[in-house]
Amino acid sequence: MEFNLEEFKVQGIKFNYYFVCKRKLWLFNRGITMENNSNRVMEGKTVHENSYSRLKTREVLIDDIIRLDIMDKEFIREIKITSKMKNIDKMQLLYYLYYLKKLGIEKKGVLNYVKERKNEIVQLDEKAEIEIEKTLVDINKILNEDKPPKIVKYPYCKKCAYYQFCYVKEVQ
Repeated sequence: MEFNLEEFKVQGIKFNYYFVCKRKLWLFNRGITMENNSNRVMEGKTVHENSYSRLKTREVLIDDIIRLDIMDKEFIREIKITSKMKNIDKMQLLYYLYYLKKLGIEKKGVLNYVKERKNEIVQLDEKAEIEIEKTLVDINKILNEDKPPKIVKYPYCKKCAYYQFCYVKEVQ
């Protein structure tokens, strides 16, 4: 049976947040945004603005859903500061490749880790497509819950923009 992307598509940031923290995903979807108060988020925005600034095909918005950092003839490039969250970065880029494939556009992906001056090629395959579809179904389920998912303590929680929101009782 053909997967109906129209029924499950989400913004790239929400797809990313699913892998970072399901609670963050739910809160963000409800309009609870803490990113404006985060130095790490501001650093990421600065890196985006200053990296590859001579290219014309930057910040390409597709269907008001996904924003591609860079698109050229062959590649979709996702700019990241470091590779600390490499698997999450890869899944986000695979989602973009999947989304474009559904629109009839086939590309390869590249993760550009600016601080490390490293690139990683990412290619969509059938296994990744199945994982993306399962993820989209699960994201839909989470977004339709009445309450946010329980807090899960990750090693990177203290660097998260939502840290004080989630751990307000511990911070006092």
